[in-house]
Amino acid sequence: MSPEAVVHIIDDDQAVRESLAFLLQSMRIAALAHESATSFLAGLSAEQQGCIITDIRMPDLSGIDLLRRVKDMKVQMPVIVITGHGDVPLAVEAMKLGAFDFLEKPFNDEAIVGAVQLALDRSKEAERANADRAELERRLASLTSRERDVLNGLIAGNANKVIASDLAISPRTVEIYRANVMTKMHAASLSELVRMAITAGVAD
Repeated sequence: MSPEAVVHIIDDDQAVRESLAFLLQSMRIAALAHESATSFLAGLSAEQQGCIITDIRMPDLSGIDLLRRVKDMKVQMPVIVITGHGDVPLAVEAMKLGAFDFLEKPFNDEAIVGAVQLALDRSKEAERANADRAELERRLASLTSRERDVLNGLIAGNANKVIASDLAISPRTVEIYRANVMTKMHAASLSELVRMAITAGVAD
């Protein structure tokens, strides 16, 4: 079971983080407030789901620094950056580092809730994509070395006869291996098999 998606609010201003947490919780969105990026990172793991709201200007670690740390940790939670007046250049830098969105102060409740809901949707999509990739990798791992050789030949666009020649086996044997590969990969067609290989990072 996937961990619950949580919105992590990081702001050194206690009133801001508490009001945002209250707003989201009133919308039945799980939210946790953190007084600094450092305290948030201390409990962060790559498996966590949800999104992050962070002020861009904070003592200790800034929102920009936080984005870099999150990226280095390969955490896939979308990050929404809150900026003050005149901080648009910083917001642009944040977007280049992978921020999902930025909101300029003052912003209304509808704007932040809308941004959070979009970010949570993105997080769910990423979680599903990761689960799909993990399942494909499990199926690939179930292939024998010879089945993997045949798969590589198919991905390269080679006909059965060519694969047979390359592997020094008969075309009929290639057909058997090919059928096994299709079954183990749960692929209904060659195009689906190729798509799976691309998703799993097998095909260049």
